[in-house]
Order: sequence, then C-alpha cells, then structure tokens
Amino acid sequence: MADSGVPRTDSSSLRRSVYIFDCRPQSKTTSEKAIDINGKSYEQFLQVVRKEFSVSRNEACVITTTDRREIRKEIYGELTEGKTLYLLQNLDQELTKATQERINYLPHYHTIVQSGQYEYYASEGQNALPYAFAELIDNALSATSHNSGVRNIDIRLMFDESQGGPAVIVMDNGHGMTSKELNNWAVYRLSKFNRDNSTFQSDHSGYVRPSPVPRSLNSDISYFGVGGKQAVFYIGQSVRIISKPVSSLDVHEFVMSKEDFERKERNKEEIYSGIIRNRKPGDCSHVKVDEDRFLQSLILEEGGKESFTAIVISRIQPDHVTYLKKDFSLWTRELAHIYHYYVHGIHGNDMKNSKSTDSTSNIDIQISLTERSTRSPMRLNLRKVVNDMQTLYINSSVAEFEFIASKGGDARVEGLLRYHPFLYDKETYPEDPYASTSENDDEDCFVFHTGGRGKKPIFECFWNGRLIPYSTVDEFDWCSRQKKSATVPSECYNRISGVLFANDCFQVSTNKLTFMDLELQLRDKETIFTRVVNGQEQRANVSRDFNAWLKDCHEKFDKQVKFIGFLGTMTRTDVSAKRLQSPWSQFKAIQWDGKVYKTGQQVKSLKTQPILFGSIVQFLLYGDHDGDVYATGGHVQIALEPKELYNEVKTIPISKIDRQAKPSDIRKNIEEELAKLPDQLKITWPEGNPWPEKAVRPAGTPLGPIQVEILNKKRETISRLPVANAKKLLIELKVIWHSPKGDVQTNSHIGMHSKWEYWFKVMENLNKLGKYTLLLQTILSDGESVSEWAGKRLPNYVLNFTIIESTAASFVLGGFPSSVQVGVTFSLTLEFKDEFGHPTQPPPDVKPQIECSSLQLGYLRTISNGTVLTIEDLRASGKLIKHQDKIHNVNVMIPGLINDCQSFQISVRPGPPHQLVVFPEKEVFVENGTPAPFKLEVHDVFNNITTHSKLIVRCQLLGAPDLPVDTVDCSNTGTGVLLAKPIQLKNVNKEQILTAKFGIPNLKGIPCVERTLHVLPSTQVFRIEVYRHEESGDDMVIQNRERIDWTAGDTLGSLHFRLYDEGGRLVPLTSKLAQNIKVNWTANVKTAELAKGILPNVSVPTKVQGENFYQVAFQDQHTVDTSFIIVPRPDEPERLRVTLSDTVVRMGETLSGNIYIEVVDQYGNKTDVLHAESVKAFSVSADDLDALSLSVEWQASTGTVLVSGVRFASGFPGPRELCFKYQEFEGFARVKLTAGPPSKITLLEVPEMPLHVLNGRGIDTPFNLQLCDEWGNPVPDQRVVIAIKTLSSHLKVKSSVMSQPVDSQGRASFTLEMVTATKGEHELEFRGSFSRNSIPGPVVKLNVMPDPNNPVTLNVKYDRDAILKAGDTFPVFKVTVVSEEGCPVKNVNPASLSMLLWQGLPSGYRPPSGATTFKCSKPKEEENDDHFYFRDKDVPEQVGNYTVQFIFVVDKSKCLWSSQISLNIVSNKPAKLVPHTTPSTPVVSNSSVPASRTLLERIDLKIMDKYNNPAGMEINGQVVVTVISAVGCNVKDLPVFEKKAKNLRFSLKNGEASVTNLALMENSPGRDGAEYILQFRPVVEEHGPSSTIAPYNLSFRFYNDAENQKVMAAMSMKKDQLSKSIEIYKGFLETNKQLTTELKSQVHDAASKETQLKSELSKSGIDFSQLDNKSSAECLIAQKKADLEKIQSKPYRKCTIPDPFKGSPDVLGKIGHLAQVTDDDTAKVISWHLLGDMDCVVTVTTAAAKKIYDDTQGRQQVMPLETVFWRQNNRPLPHIKNGTAMFRPVGNPVFARDLLIFPEYEEKCQIVFSVLLGDTILVDDLDSANHYRKGVVQTKVQCPTLLTRQGDRIRSNGKFGGLQNKAPSIEKLRGQVFGAPMPKEYHIICKQIELLQQYSGALQKASEVKADYDSHMQYLQSPQMKQKHQELVAQEHQLRDIEKKLASTPVRTSPVSVMKRNLLDDSETLPAKRIRRKTRKLLDS
Repeated sequence: MADSGVPRTDSSSLRRSVYIFDCRPQSKTTSEKAIDINGKSYEQFLQVVRKEFSVSRNEACVITTTDRREIRKEIYGELTEGKTLYLLQNLDQELTKATQERINYLPHYHTIVQSGQYEYYASEGQNALPYAFAELIDNALSATSHNSGVRNIDIRLMFDESQGGPAVIVMDNGHGMTSKELNNWAVYRLSKFNRDNSTFQSDHSGYVRPSPVPRSLNSDISYFGVGGKQAVFYIGQSVRIISKPVSSLDVHEFVMSKEDFERKERNKEEIYSGIIRNRKPGDCSHVKVDEDRFLQSLILEEGGKESFTAIVISRIQPDHVTYLKKDFSLWTRELAHIYHYYVHGIHGNDMKNSKSTDSTSNIDIQISLTERSTRSPMRLNLRKVVNDMQTLYINSSVAEFEFIASKGGDARVEGLLRYHPFLYDKETYPEDPYASTSENDDEDCFVFHTGGRGKKPIFECFWNGRLIPYSTVDEFDWCSRQKKSATVPSECYNRISGVLFANDCFQVSTNKLTFMDLELQLRDKETIFTRVVNGQEQRANVSRDFNAWLKDCHEKFDKQVKFIGFLGTMTRTDVSAKRLQSPWSQFKAIQWDGKVYKTGQQVKSLKTQPILFGSIVQFLLYGDHDGDVYATGGHVQIALEPKELYNEVKTIPISKIDRQAKPSDIRKNIEEELAKLPDQLKITWPEGNPWPEKAVRPAGTPLGPIQVEILNKKRETISRLPVANAKKLLIELKVIWHSPKGDVQTNSHIGMHSKWEYWFKVMENLNKLGKYTLLLQTILSDGESVSEWAGKRLPNYVLNFTIIESTAASFVLGGFPSSVQVGVTFSLTLEFKDEFGHPTQPPPDVKPQIECSSLQLGYLRTISNGTVLTIEDLRASGKLIKHQDKIHNVNVMIPGLINDCQSFQISVRPGPPHQLVVFPEKEVFVENGTPAPFKLEVHDVFNNITTHSKLIVRCQLLGAPDLPVDTVDCSNTGTGVLLAKPIQLKNVNKEQILTAKFGIPNLKGIPCVERTLHVLPSTQVFRIEVYRHEESGDDMVIQNRERIDWTAGDTLGSLHFRLYDEGGRLVPLTSKLAQNIKVNWTANVKTAELAKGILPNVSVPTKVQGENFYQVAFQDQHTVDTSFIIVPRPDEPERLRVTLSDTVVRMGETLSGNIYIEVVDQYGNKTDVLHAESVKAFSVSADDLDALSLSVEWQASTGTVLVSGVRFASGFPGPRELCFKYQEFEGFARVKLTAGPPSKITLLEVPEMPLHVLNGRGIDTPFNLQLCDEWGNPVPDQRVVIAIKTLSSHLKVKSSVMSQPVDSQGRASFTLEMVTATKGEHELEFRGSFSRNSIPGPVVKLNVMPDPNNPVTLNVKYDRDAILKAGDTFPVFKVTVVSEEGCPVKNVNPASLSMLLWQGLPSGYRPPSGATTFKCSKPKEEENDDHFYFRDKDVPEQVGNYTVQFIFVVDKSKCLWSSQISLNIVSNKPAKLVPHTTPSTPVVSNSSVPASRTLLERIDLKIMDKYNNPAGMEINGQVVVTVISAVGCNVKDLPVFEKKAKNLRFSLKNGEASVTNLALMENSPGRDGAEYILQFRPVVEEHGPSSTIAPYNLSFRFYNDAENQKVMAAMSMKKDQLSKSIEIYKGFLETNKQLTTELKSQVHDAASKETQLKSELSKSGIDFSQLDNKSSAECLIAQKKADLEKIQSKPYRKCTIPDPFKGSPDVLGKIGHLAQVTDDDTAKVISWHLLGDMDCVVTVTTAAAKKIYDDTQGRQQVMPLETVFWRQNNRPLPHIKNGTAMFRPVGNPVFARDLLIFPEYEEKCQIVFSVLLGDTILVDDLDSANHYRKGVVQTKVQCPTLLTRQGDRIRSNGKFGGLQNKAPSIEKLRGQVFGAPMPKEYHIICKQIELLQQYSGALQKASEVKADYDSHMQYLQSPQMKQKHQELVAQEHQLRDIEKKLASTPVRTSPVSVMKRNLLDDSETLPAKRIRRKTRKLLDS
C-alpha cells in the first residue's frame, strides 16, 4: 500500500474515546479527561463518568456536547472518536473555565478532483486545456533534465474508442519514479522543497537548486506538487501513472480516479489511500483487454527501456475531446509558444540565421492524435511549429537589445527587446491571433500610428524558461515612450516586443499561469538594469543605451518615408564627418504618414531648440539615388521665416517636422516673430533729474544716471534679438561736445543688459562750455558695433543741451604792499573763477574775511567791478610776535567758495610796552589733575609784547588752603607761563572757584591782574560704559564682568561705548580719543567707527565650548577698562552630523561599528532637538542600500541616534553617499563600498564559443579571469586560487601554471600551451577555491580539431605479396606520416624518418637495441612529396623471421613508431652444394688398409643459395661424386672408387644428401703425393640442368705409401689449422687497418669542417679566436640567443587574426599571415585596402576550401587557388612605355605587390596577391598620387588604384576623399594588419647561432673522433696487439715450413692454395663488417 502521507488506522483495533471537561462550579480541575467508551453501554459510560469525576448519586449533573445537547441513551451510540463533552450541573449553567475541543479537517477529495476546474476557469477568453498539458510537460522536463542524450516527451491522444479511448498519454524517457516518489506525487501540495523521495531518512539529501544557466532553461519547473493533479483531473476523471526508475528492474503503477474517491466516500473508507502495483516490465495481466487495449499496447512497449514515466488519463471530458480534435493546430501552437526556448534552445527558432551549436536543444516533444486504428495518426513535433508567437517575433525582428535586471540575492531576470521595423507601407510587428480587440477602447485617447504593438504590453514573461501566459509587463521607465526630447518618432515604441526570463527567485501561481509580483519587484527602485553586449554586462545608463539602440534601429531598418521628385546629388559641408558629406540626394517632396510635403511649403519644426518656422527648400537623403525611394527618414532644408529676422537656411531631420501644425498658425507665428524685433528705446532718469531737449546746465552738472529699455512693437522689454543663438543687444552711449574747433567725443560707454536693464552711471565731466549732443544707439554684440539688423537701423535716442560757466568757486589776489605799519590803510584786489577756471562774477553779497596770525586786519568797504572785487581801507591792528621785522601771513577768505582762502605776506613792527596781560582774560576753568597755565605778556599800547629788566611776575592762588605760589621771569622774552604744573585737588566732584592774583613786584605801576580759576572735575576719561543699541531704540548697558548668552557663530553687533569723566559727564568722542580705545577681540578696528562710539562687532565663537572674555580699554596716561563674558549657545538646528566608526564595508556585509547622528547647528554644535520619539522620523537612504537590515535606535546617554545594520546588497563598488533625514534636516556620510566576498569567476573577454583549437596545440590568447562577487564586481582577494579543471575525461590541457592565486586586482591569466583531446567539443572550467569553498567559474567550450601537422600514426604500404629472398632488394616501403586529421603531414624532414630491421619476431612496442637502421630514399620526380620511400634496401642474407618497424622523430622528447611488420625471409635461388661441416683435407693411399683408403666416412651435403641459406626444399635428385684433377692432369691418373667406380651416386632429397663410406679402390691409380679434388655434383630432377647449382669440391692428397700418407695427413691437418688461424689473424689486422684509415679520415674531415666553419664564422663577424672548446662556443650561443630574445621581445607589428586552419592539408593560411611589410605606413594602407580579404583563407584545392566552408557553416571566406585565373604579369608601371618614362613621376611610385615579403609559399603567394592587389600602386602622398594619375591619364593609359603612404586612396575611377578613402590609424585596424619582418640583425644572429651550433657540434665531433683515433692507436700499440702480431708471424713461419715439407714431395700443387681459395670463397659470401665481428669473436675466444 502506498504511503500517502496521512496516518491510517486499523479498523480491527479502533479505539473510541471521548474527552470530558468537568465544568461544575465546585470542580477545581482544569484539564480534560479521556474516557474510553469502546464497547461500553450508556449505563456503563455513566458509571465510569461518576467514578472518574467523583459524582455522587444524589448530585445532579448532566453530560452535554459543546453545543449543550444532552447525551442521552438514544444518541450515545453516535458519539465519535475524540468528541469533547461537558460535565455540568444543568444545561443552563455557565462555563466556569475555558475549554478546548478537538476537530479533524481533512480536505474533501474535490480538492484534487475539481482543483483543475477552479484553477483553469479564468482563462482570459481562451481554452485552458493547453496549460493543463503544460503541467504534465513540466513534470516530464524535470524528469529528463539529467538525460545525456535526447529527451523524448511523447503526448498521445488515443481517441479510438475501439481501443479503449478516449485517453491521453504523456510519456517521457526521464529517470522515472520510485514507489516513494510515486507516493509523493499523489500527495496534494507536497512541493519539491519539503518532499522526501528517499525510503529511509538517512538517504534524504534535500532539494538542490540547479546552477544558473542562460535564459534559466534549467528544466526545474516541476515545483509545487499541485499542477499535475490539477491537470489530469481537469482533462479527465482518472489517471494511471506507470513508471520505471533508473537501475530498477520493476515497474511501479498507481491509479487515482474520481470514481474511486466517490466509492471510498460512500463506504466511509479512508479517502487518501491507495495501492501501488509493482510488476515486471511488459506485464499487462491486470489490464482488461477488451476495455483498455491501448493500455496493453503501451505496457508491451516497456521492454528494453531503461527508465520512463507514462501518465495515462482516461474518461476525458467530451468537450475536451472535441477541442483537441478540432483545434489541433491551435493548442499545439500554444504549447510550442510555452516551451519555445526549451524546444529550440536559448536563441529560439531563428530561421534567418544559424546559431552556434551550443544553442541547440536535445528536447523532442512529439504529439500524435489517433482517431481510428485504420487511419494513420496525426503527428506533430513542436520543433516543426513555425507560427507560434515567439517564432513570429524572432523572425520578424531585425535587432535585439539584451539586458539583465538584478535585485539582491539570486533574483535575476534576463531581458530581450526586439525591433520590428516599418517596411514601406506596413508594420512588420506580428499579429497575435489570441489578441482581442476591445470595442470599448477609450475614444478620446488619440495615439499616432497605433499599428504594430498598439496597446499590447511589450514583455512576455517566462519563468525558468517556460511561458507564464497570463503575466505580461507593459514597459519599464527606461524603455517607455519619451515625453520630452524624444530622439525617435513615438510610433517606434510600438515596434518593439520583448521577453523576460525570470529565475525561480520570482514566485508564480501554483498553476503557473501568472506571476505573483514580478512586475512590482522589477519596478522596485533597488532593481538594477544592465545592458548585455556579446554576453558581457555593460556598466552604462540603460535608458541612454536603449534610446540609442532604438534610434539606430529606426534609422537603419524603418522604411516609411517616400522621397519623390529626384533633383540630383550634392555635397554637404555642414556635416562634420567627411565620410558623410557626400553623396546626398535631393528631392522635391516626400510622402509621409499620408501627407505630402513639397518645396516652398511652410512648416514648423518639432522638438528643436528653438522651434523653427519656414518654407521647405528641398529634401535630402544620404546615398546615391536616382529616383523615388523609401527610407526611414532624411533631412529637410528650411528657409527660416521671417527672413527679416533670421535670413538663413536650417537643415533638420524630417522627423522634426510638426505634422499637426496648421498653415494659419504658422503664418500667425511668423507675424508674431516680426513683432519681436526691437522698435524703440525707453529713457528713464532713476534719480528724478531729467534733462529736457535743449537744456542749459552749468559746467560740472552731473548727467544721469540713465536707465534705458529696448522695446519691441509689443511694448515688451527685450535684450536679445528674438532668434536662436542670437547675439545680445547692447546700448552705446556717446556725448559729443561741439567745440569751436570741431566735435569732440567726451563720453563713450556700452551698456550691457542687467537686472536694471541698461544702466549708465552719472557723468560728471561736462565742464567745457558750449553745446553738446547725447546719443544712445542699440548695437549688436558681435564685436563690430553693428547698429543695423535686416537692413534697418536699430532704435536710438538723441538729446541736445548747452553747458555754461558755473558759480564762483575760487579767487586770486591782485596787488598788495610788502610792508605795512599798524594803523595805516591800504587796498587789496580779488579776481573770481568757477571750479573749472572759467572767469565768473563774484557771489552776491560777498564779504571777504581777512585774518592774520599775529595781528588784526580790518577794512571799511568793498567795490565790485565785473569779475574783480577791491577791498579798500584795509588796516592792520594787533600785536607783533617776536620782533618787529617778522613777516606776517595774511589770509583772505571768501566763505562759500571751494577754494575760499588766499594768503600774502607783510612785515609790521611793534610799539612800546603798556600793560600786563594775562591770558586767558576770562575765568579759567580747568580740570582737576591738569595744569592751569596762565600766559603772561607785557604789552605796549598796541598789545605788542615788550621786554624789561627784572621783569618777574608772581601768581598767588586764593580760595583754598595749601595752595601753591608760582613765579616766572619775563625779562628776556616779555612773556611767561604760570601754574604750568597740574593742580591736584581732592574730592572734586563739583566745581571749586579759586582766585589767581598776578603782579609784578618790581613794577608797582603796572596794576595786578586777577583771574578766577574754576577747578572742575576732571574731563579725562574716568569710566567706560559699553551698551548695545537695540532695534527698538533702547540701549542695553552691559555691566562690567557681565555674562552674556549668545548664539554661537552669530555676531554681537550694535555695540557702542560711552566715556565718562570724573564728574560723571559724558566725554565727547574724538578721533584722537578713539585711537586710545583698545579691544581684545579684533585687531581690525576702524578709528572712524570708534570716533562715533561704535565698537567692532563681536563674532561669537562657532563652537559651544567654555566662556569667552572680551575687554574694552581706554589707554592714555592711565588705563580705564570694562569687560564682559560671552557664553556661546547653539544656533538653530540646521543639519545632521553623522559620525561613522568605520567607512569601509564589503558588498553584502554589514558596516562594522555604529553610526552616531546628532542634530547640529550650522557650526556643528550639538542641539537638543532629538529625543526618543525622534527615531520614528528618521530615514536612511543610499544607492543599493538594504533597507531591511537597518536599525535606528535612541541612545539616551549621549542624546544621539544610533544607526546600525548598514548593508549594500547590489551595485558597483565605490563611494556611497548615505543620506540621513530627520524632518527637514539632512546629513550625509560617505562610505567606501568594496566588492563583496568572492562568489564567481568571469572571463574579462569572453571569446566566441566554442574556441577552435588544434589537438596538441595551444591557445595563444590567454584566458584573463576576473574574480567577482555575486554582483559581478572585481574582488582583489589574493587568497583565492583559481585552477583549471577539465569537465571531459578525454580532455587534457597543459599550462605553465595549472592553478594560481589571483593578483592584486583579483585577476589571473592562464595560457593553454597544449590541448589534447578527442575530436569534438569539450568543456574546460576555471574554478576557484578559498577556505575549502569552491567558487564557480566560466566554462569554456573547446572545439578540438585534428591537427593536420601533428603526426599520430605512420602508415606503411608495401607489396605484401612479394617474396623476400635473402640478399635481394626489399620492395619499396611507402611510409606516410599521418596527422590527426587523417591526411599526410606536410613539410616533414626526411631525416627524421628511419627504418629499423632486426631478426626475430615482433618484440612489442620498441625494437631491440641492435636493430639495423635505414634512411629513406630520395623521392622520384613522379612520386608524391607527402610520402616517403625506402627503396633499394637489401634483404638480409640469412633466412628467417625478421621484423621491420618505422620511427618518426617528432622532437627530442617524442617519437612516433609504426606497428611492427613481420617479414619472412626465404632463401634465394639454389646456388651451391656445401657440407654441413667442412671436413679437413683427406689424405689417402691405395694401400690395402681400408682406413687408409677412406676419403670420408660421412659427409652431409645441402643445397644452399649463394648466402649459405638452405635452398633445397622440394629439390630431389642425386649427388654424383667424382674425382677430378686439381691441376688438370691426365684423367688416366685419376684415382677410382671401390669397384673401380669412377663416380658414385647418392640420393638427394629436399636438397640434402648424405655420403657415407667413401673410399678409394685398393691399389687405385694415382700419382703419389698428388693433390686431387673430390667433386660432389648435384643432379636435380625437376630444376633443370644441375650445372646451375655449383658442386662442392674437396681436395685430398693421394699417396702410394701408407706410412707417408700418415705423416702427410698429420702435416696436412696442421697446415689446415694454421691456414685457418692465419686467415683469421690477417682478417683481424686488416680490419684494424681499415678502422685506422677510417678514423684518420674522420679526424681529417672533422678538422676540415672546423676550419670551414671558422672561415664562415669570421665572415659572419664572430671572432673565433676565443672559441677553443665547446663550452666557450655554448656560452657564446647562449649570449646570442639572449640577444635574439631581446630582439623578439621588442614590439614588432604582428597580424593577430586567429588562423586555426593553417597547416591543414592544402591550406596556405589566412591572407593576413601570408605576407609581411617592412614600413608601418605601407603596411597600414595596404592592410586597410585589403581589409575585407585579410581574414580569407587561401587553399590550394577547392576540396580543402569546401571542407573549411562546411566546418564553419559558411562563415569563413575561402579562396582556392585552382579556381583563380592568373596570368604572368611583368608589365612596368603605367607611366613607362617601351622602357621609356612618359613623364617624370614624383612620390616614388611602386607596385604595392612588390612591397610584400612572403615568408613561405612564395610562388603561390605571388598569385594570390597579384589577384588581390592587381596593379595597385603606392606613392608617397596625395599630391604625388594626383600628379601621377593626371600624368598617366593624359597619356591615354588606364590608371589603376593609387594608395599613399599617408593613408589616402584614389580609386581607379579617380574618386578620392571621404572617410571611405582614408585609412584609419594602425591601432584601429585591431591587428588586421600585415606583420613586420624581423630586422636584418635578427637574421644575422640566427645565422650566427646556426654556425655556432654547427661549430660546437664540429668541435665535439672532432674531439670525439680524435679521442677514438687516439684510443685506437693506443690499442694498436698495446701488448695484446703486439702479441697477436708475433703469433701471426710465428704461424706464418710454421706454415711456410709445412708447405716446404709438403712441397718436397712430387706434388706440384699445394693444398694450401686450395684451402685458401675455399676460405676466400666462403669469406666472399659474408659482408666485411660481419667478418670483422666474427674475427673479433674468434680472437676474443
């Protein structure tokens, strides 16, 4: 039974209990008690209750239900398990306590059965059946998500009722379900997050979220545990799930049906229970064959399936059957729409372009509908649906805008916008067949061009890759229609469609029909939108990028304006970009949006600054057109109107034409524009002193100030011309003085506009007498004072006035006497002038004043005459000072004049003395403490001072006690001073009167003089009083040491002071007194202010810290001061002060420490505004701030607000401004946001995937990795180590470093030096690690291609049927070095290939050490260069099994071995008959003893080839033995065999014969001591004449004497041994001799080679004198290599175009790599000229080109040479004809192709570039090029394209100029430029290194050879060799002795020669080296 998740009870052991609460008033229990009533009667129940609750029988009580129904006997039996009861006194009793009642609330089975009806009822006018199918497909996609192969999902509609239908089957080949998983599927709302699919808890691993993938196509869409149940019961009423999990032998089957639920409900069985049938695959015994035949067929399909799941839905709703049949294409189209990207891959069903293979999908969703078994089912693969909306969107769009929306955590939405252009007369936005057009649309809403998308939302929404059909997003702010300053027409926004791909961080409804809050989250301000370009996120303004993209789409793809009436083409110089200046086609009219705009028509612009009005001049369209044409837009030239105002032509885009403007409005606006021109000047006299026309004013009268306003006809004030970018209007003021000598300009000013309009200051220089003119003229601010506009003079104003003389301001003196006497009259003349020197009349009633310092002058009258005034009867009276001839200064003053005083000098003599004069004459008032000086003079009658002898004057003070007496002697001067010392009286607070009595005691005749002396309280400053003058007028006195609370940073102003004397009187302030006032708060004290009693303002400190002392002091003879103290108090709260404990925070983490916030005044003083309740009003904001983690608290101890939990969850690192707000206060704090913890690794430059790489090669471009946090920000955490990890078991990579920590910027770089893998795509991952945590990195897809230059096998071909005979020649071995690609490797060094041969069977992988090595032969002319031939190699001379193996040395560390080839070497032609073992020379006699006559007892003979190999197989016959003469003697002397036989015959079988008992006849003839030959001649039966096989001859000696025979036999034996030994010795010595000669030759050759290399080294510039050994040569080589590396490390120009095809068979490479150019300018211009061809791959054959074309799906351009027509072209430059220059060219012209250097394939490259460049010529500059072209054309010769070294191009048609004919900088070519050849120095060093390496090798070789030679010569002189020489001489001596003895017999022929000959014959069959080896072995033995 299945475990449904709901506990079941066993019916056999049901327990029936009730729970009773004792609610009686006297009860004290609070909990219920359980009473078991199972099997109890009502009476027993009551007894149990009474006993349990101690209820007596007399006590009244009642048992009720919780709804107060009494439990009686009749209803007792209906009590159910868990029922709650009350024990009460009566039914109406109130409850004494609260109770609890248990209930069960299992859902009704309708929750499952009818869930689909409720979930799919709101289908927005569509049939919801496709969405029910989608739920089942979701489950299938999740089940097959881990399939490595094709993911099959099969939907079968079985509507054939004869087979048991209707039914729906959804089947997949996923991992299947175990019984536990099948049980979980049946539980409603058991989501994948909380389901446990494991049978045992220990196996439970929990849900693992899949890794992020593009478009979120992770198949993780079986989610909530709801959709499957809803779907099946919405489709039908019964479901059967059949599943077989992976690696399981059993099939699990479960059935759930509405009928079963109803049955269980009727039978009161447990609803949510069932069984799972476990069976073997294909077991259909439980199926009713007559009812469910289709089910039986389905079960029979189970065999052979590893895993599967089938959902079988039966009892289909009839209306569903009808819909599924009738609308088959409709609902399948909707399914194709829902799973579009699962079916077609991340790029969708793009039928226009073929995307890369990584975008294809392995999901196959097949739908079939079977109506009758006799009909073929209707089948449809969703991949074949081409009319679903996403397919329509993709294939009708022309451009895409990708973006990503991220919002904290893993929430991520990939977005895509597509643009559907307007083409000619219609929109291409696809129509949605499901879109309903509402008839109740708002009619008042008028939208231009509602075609296209209309009101439809932009974005369809996908969740985890599948469509959420009822959720759409209208638009975002950044892609919405712009209300202002839109750059494109509004209808362009209706031409975009979009898709949003959300991951599972966004919630959807359980039926996956709607998103819960996707749009709200995306519109959240924390959501960040980022544009994606080529897979990389761009940190830019997404709104700006979108608008730029939309504008680009509109301009490139929309074809909606028809240009009519072609006029011609023109060049626009107003366009800044030269390449866009030409050509521009001109048109008369356009047709746009149903309207026609023609030349001359008045139009208005739209969204221009300013709005333009004018008439159309013409329409312009970029490009060379010759008739009516459609375009997205163009430009229109408008002549601005009114012309009086503008008079210019503007060019604007056509889209700027206001299509809604009315002609009347345009004309009205033009008229209004005319009224805006300046019309008049308005003059205002601001100070109320106007000057009327022809005014008369005295000289010096101020003119002005003058305020001027410029008014237009509307009486509006203006300051500029009312045109766009118009210049300002200025007012020029000029004052002209019409002098007698001509007009003089006295004033000239230009007034600019300001807030007081045009203002001219007062002019006070009008002092010249005469007439004047004031001119005010309006001018333009163009620097030239233009006073006219549009042919009219600008407004002006003219004022005429007159200046006359002014009033008298000064006078000059006329004649006066130089000396006068007191009392004598005289006259004085005065002449008057005004202030400018003009003569003028004296002032009326003038009264001159005459003053003299020493005497008095007076007069009686004055007489005026014109400008002269005469003073008459002027008399001098007064006293003379000092002496009588003193010069007296007389001042004449005229009050009221500017210069009111003139002076002259006179001399006067004094008279005799007369009286004592005391000054002052009146009462004297003095201050206490000051002197009261009385001046004494002795005067004559005229009061002139006189002198007298003993003239002592005494002064006596009277009126107070203890007053001093003072005297003075006036004898010499006649004057003196008394009481000059200070008078000091005490307690003078009021006036005291004293009498001073002056007298001359010696002159009694002079009366005494008394003076009254008033002693007043001192007027010296006695007290200072500081006070503040309030605004109310009151004075606030500041007491001494007074404390003042004042606002910090404020100014305590309006401070005044008063000085009081001793009497409390106010001391008047003077400048002198003010100078004595000192303050301690400022040094900048203005005396003038102090003189007014004003103290400097006190600037209160800005900081509220302590008290501040301020003092005011009067410093004179004594110091008087007063002071006050200011205590600053905080100012008004102004801002928030933010204090941070830390300023650096990592993204995603919380800022450490707290943030303290205070409200401070403007100076940072803390205020007391904040309180505990203020926290509620605080807010904190910042970009990307995580508001949820913030915490704001009140800190009472410090009176501050504490903020913590500052965290940033997204964004980019950098400074962040935290904004704190409280009420109207703001505070800011800047924190540095650093990158978050490392969470991923990205590629800085993502290459196009997959990367193509040749197997065994590397990738030159390094993989630059960036460690990032989860938001993509760089993380410079150097603790993170990034390693390379291969995801394919067949992939192996080699890098200089396989793992490394990131650098200080968080970056790491890996360069793959070698990639080894099988052919195909492989994945490589860069994974990081940190603290045992793995950091995911990018996965790089590598497409490993076979390396055409990497040898992998050796292919050996030879004639395998050939018979290999010993000593013959091997058949030709053709060896091919085969690359990974299966083709021959090119450019293989033949020396690297060797053939190894050894005797024996194959030994495995490597040959034995003694194998013979052969080198390959030179190929013949007709043989292919791709193969290597081993010909003319000798077959070994010994038969047997041999093995051949070929080796190819790739490099020092790698060799390539072929398979070992077993060869069977057979014998050659039968050549001779030889014995098994060579017998010694027989010596016989003809005696009677048989042993003496026996030649051979036995000899075994074999037929051999010439190499001594057995060759007699299948050769049969006889061996004829005959005795022949050794020297050709008579045959009569020949010995005979027994029985007088001259020959004997022996059987020869298989080439072998045994000759036995061969003896001579007794008394056989023969010469005594003669030498005979025993010949064994084979006679072959089947192989022709026996003469072809050489016989075997054996010499023997014949003697007649037996004794002599024995002696000779011994001697012969000895001789044979000696001969053999001598031959061995001689062979050995000859070998050593040959070795000596060879070694000597090698030493000579090595010395010659060394000498030759020294000569070459000397020629190459190397001093070889120091190169005396190999080590010195190696040091120099290392030095040269270092120099070479320095040269190579310099930045040379290189072509960086990747070329993965180079090295492939018949592939030369890409054009950019085939040539080099020395000069940078030349390389740049030629590369740019061939820019479109630089990437082209050049191949030799068309087949190779076609292969590359197929491998790259046609993306790579190719050029096969065999299809190129080329003709040898040796023509000279076009200016040369018949060897003579037609003109003298300049600029060094040369064919461009001649400047190319070809590192390889020179002949083929000559063809390639001759075709590409043709006769293109390169000259120095553009002028030279034009000169050359002009000269060539004038000679009637076609001039080819000309290029200049400055980057210009003149095409062959003569056109030049524009950006298309100007090469950009070499940097902008981005590596698509021809490389530079290495400098000459590089090649010299390379040559030197090569020579040095050869020289080093030669030195080593010479050293080795010399060592070998010396060793050999030492060996030859060794005692061992000397002994061998001695042994040889001794044996030769012995041999000669024996030969002499043998020769003493009558034998003429020595058998030694025969033996020697036989030995020589044998030796000839062996190679020389083999002889040497044998001799060495014999000697060593």
